[in-house]
Amino acid sequence: MRRTALLVSAALLTSLLPLAVARAADDPPPVPVDRFEGEVPFANPPAGGIFPWGGDTDDPPTLRLSPRDDAPEGDQVLSGSYDISGYGGFTHDFAFAEPAHDWSAHQGVRFWWDGQDNGRKVAFELKDGGANGEASELWTTSFTDDFTGWKQIEIPFTDFAYRTDYQPVGGIDHVLGLTGIWGYAVTLPVGAPGRFAMDGVELYGRADQSLRASVLTDAAVYPVREGGTAHVKVTVATTGSAPIDEPVTVAYETTGGTASDTDHPPLKGEFTFPAGTASGTTRTIQVPTRRDKAAAETAETIPLRLTVTGAKAPAETPQVVIDAHGLPYLNDKLPVKKRVADLLSRMSLAEKTGQMTQAERGAVGTGADITTADLGSLLSGGGSTPTPNTPGAWARMIDSFQLRARATRFQIPLIYGVDAVHGHNNLVGATVMPHNIGIGATRDPRLAERTAAVTAAEVRATGIPWDFAPCLCVTRDERWGRSYESFGEDPALVESMETVIQGLQGARDGRDLKDDDKVLATAKHFVGDGGTAYGSSTTGTYTIDQGVTTVTRKQLEAIHLAPYKSAVDRGVGTVMPSYSSLDLVGDGLGPVKMHARADMINGVLKNRLGFGGFVISDWNGIDQIPGDYASDVRTSVNAGVDMVMAPYAYKDFHTALIEEVRAGRVSERRIDDAVSRILTQKFRLGLFEKPYADTSGASRIGSAGHRAVAREAVAESQVLLKNSGGLLPLKKSQKVYVAGSDADDIGNQSGGWTVTWQGSSGDITPGTTILEAMRENSSALTYSKDASAPTGGYDVGVVVVGETPYAEGVGDVGNGHDLQLSAADRAAVDKVCAAMKCAVLIVSGRPQLIGDQLGDIDALVASWLPGTEGEGVADVLYGRRAFTGRLPVTWPRSQAQLPINVGDPTYDPQFPYGWGLTTLTKVPEGGAATLRALETAARTAERAGAGDRGRALVEKARLIVQRKADRRMTAAVAAPFADADHLLLTGRYAEAVRKLTEAYRAA
Repeated sequence: MRRTALLVSAALLTSLLPLAVARAADDPPPVPVDRFEGEVPFANPPAGGIFPWGGDTDDPPTLRLSPRDDAPEGDQVLSGSYDISGYGGFTHDFAFAEPAHDWSAHQGVRFWWDGQDNGRKVAFELKDGGANGEASELWTTSFTDDFTGWKQIEIPFTDFAYRTDYQPVGGIDHVLGLTGIWGYAVTLPVGAPGRFAMDGVELYGRADQSLRASVLTDAAVYPVREGGTAHVKVTVATTGSAPIDEPVTVAYETTGGTASDTDHPPLKGEFTFPAGTASGTTRTIQVPTRRDKAAAETAETIPLRLTVTGAKAPAETPQVVIDAHGLPYLNDKLPVKKRVADLLSRMSLAEKTGQMTQAERGAVGTGADITTADLGSLLSGGGSTPTPNTPGAWARMIDSFQLRARATRFQIPLIYGVDAVHGHNNLVGATVMPHNIGIGATRDPRLAERTAAVTAAEVRATGIPWDFAPCLCVTRDERWGRSYESFGEDPALVESMETVIQGLQGARDGRDLKDDDKVLATAKHFVGDGGTAYGSSTTGTYTIDQGVTTVTRKQLEAIHLAPYKSAVDRGVGTVMPSYSSLDLVGDGLGPVKMHARADMINGVLKNRLGFGGFVISDWNGIDQIPGDYASDVRTSVNAGVDMVMAPYAYKDFHTALIEEVRAGRVSERRIDDAVSRILTQKFRLGLFEKPYADTSGASRIGSAGHRAVAREAVAESQVLLKNSGGLLPLKKSQKVYVAGSDADDIGNQSGGWTVTWQGSSGDITPGTTILEAMRENSSALTYSKDASAPTGGYDVGVVVVGETPYAEGVGDVGNGHDLQLSAADRAAVDKVCAAMKCAVLIVSGRPQLIGDQLGDIDALVASWLPGTEGEGVADVLYGRRAFTGRLPVTWPRSQAQLPINVGDPTYDPQFPYGWGLTTLTKVPEGGAATLRALETAARTAERAGAGDRGRALVEKARLIVQRKADRRMTAAVAAPFADADHLLLTGRYAEAVRKLTEAYRAA
């Protein structure tokens, strides 16, 4: 039966339904929504029907219609099973071709649920308003499965709250209108297998105006200077925006709070919105304050209690706040150290521990807990965005959270953080840079700094002052799902790219942090995350991420710790410990989680290296420490973690830390140290003076100028691995055949951490694909993704292949991923390269195994994950810019070689670290004699401290060697060639040329 027919015949069907609850005489009969007798199909949008969904392939529940003798309604029920690690559930979307349903005449929705008595919460959600079921507002509530057998769950519409953690398209009117319902969804519990059964979804009861009409205020907090007047706007709104049909009276009174009569005159009054008042009509209540004789005071609150008759009252009592004033910490002329000391001396233990607590934006809803728990920080996890996902919505959201902090005694501003790891990647329309692996391939520290400066400007323009970047990991195994977050396998290369810290923060002394285009940077993940051994991870199905790094102390210092020393020297503001464990050979401790390693965080980072910023934990990072939660809290804080990212457990953390301090297991001195470090960065960022978003730079987000920087970075990141017969650069006049899965996919070329945590294929954000950029440069181009189009008559083929997006351990090899091209990509390469001269571009976060096809490929390019500016790839393909990129990691011949890195005693890769051919119009000539002369000149430059000259001499020698070694790569060539690139980065120019000479002789 079609949905429209089902609803039209509701009265007839009602006579057949058992009534479990007696209804009032004037209530309308229940209206069936779903009987699960087969009248509604299993179907995905845009078709109407029931469908499962989930965070990954294992999360969607199984669904079926099952005959049940005990079915509460009819013969069948909707049943299923689930085992959800991320999120999952099912939805009934009403068909797009039909009008949305009008539920506004009813009191609520109810259904039968087969209880398992597991004590777990089940969320029930409505899709309200908007264009269709996938472009509507989400309103949610929940019930607890604490019963056995069938029970009718009755949910009045007044129980539903607007979802703040996720909305598909953004706020439409933030009113549960009920006149345009597109469906409902059930979110099932996570963390343990379960089963469910559901039956008889129906509407019940009669709505009255108190359910249809709401009184709202324009804010929850109204800060004013002492003596000023707050203006509280009170609005009446109705479902469907219809005028109210009965009067709505609002009585108001100032009562309670921390302010006294000397701070404000008592205020009491009443007004009425008469019947017929249009939805959206606003009245303003003015709340005056007084100047008292106190020269210095903390903030004082004046709650404005609203009593509403005839409509639903606001969810919370608005508060007028008289701003703190006259206190030393508010004086921006004083040194930061004095301001910190003054503020710290005034704070209670609860206020201090609140500063050490970071929550996820989705967990705090509208933000009331920011005030009650004195929260110091919020973050957006990957893909946690406001709706709509626009610069203005980000700024408004963060300002609304900052407003909550104004209601605390000392009005300490929040510090808000995001993972902007290759541009402001959470924001649709931002400039998405190449991932770090591509930036490392540029070997251009100045350009790296410019890309970070663009990122900082775009992040700060949305109101965010803190970036969880850069990752200073030294990737040592390409099976790691985070390989692309690293600048490369050589600590010297990682150190050279740390100019990004200045791009983000500005001057090393922090004086630029208050500027509207700078953000606080985070060096992560301390220390050794890139060295975890394959198979050592114990996190879910991960194979290497979050595993164990086993090294000698000398190896730790030389490989993994060196970049952090440079970061501290550069003034990095925060450091994030790694999820991984460190097993120092000979220390007798075995593997210890980095969040628990006091010897490394306190001992090395803070004491030995002199790090003066604060340490922020990773997402639930302390939870991986062995022991109960109290033990996790005290161990991590005593180890030196200053702020704990407890996204959804922030209340538990805050309570546990207070208890640990009171029990003497965490000292107040340790708390004061942590809070001092946090407050110092807040003062340096200028947040006390300017807590709200400065959006003056918002017009430059995704601008042509910013994209030009990204385009340059893309071009410089392209590494030409092979170029037989000088196939590249292409000519505009050539007839080109383009194929491959990644040629025309902005999502694939951007990779993980793009709009969402894992990223996704498809047209997910504005940008230019590689194919689109090639079309602009070619006079004759044909595209066939799978190479199914005829291949005859072309001058050259370009096959763009590679990976699909992933992030973190989800991308570990062995966790559903490998280093092989997909069967479709391999087939496209085989077909095109058999038919014509061909160039293959590999779009990936790490090397792909291409050895068995290399002989059939004329030109091979490592394109990495270039981001949104595909024009940069076309620039080098068509010769507008020369190929100059160099491998930031070793390109292996086979997976059996892994891990393989520069400096290994056995080193025989497909292409060595530092390899990168060029298409410069003039490649240096010469042989052994020229190399000897270059070594002498390099030694002179080295002694004179002439770095630019020394690097130019080594580069000339490298190009000479590559021209000879290009045809046959052996271990005897590869090892000294890779060593030379490391020596170049460490300033040993003469030794680098000597190693290149060794490679030349072996070639």
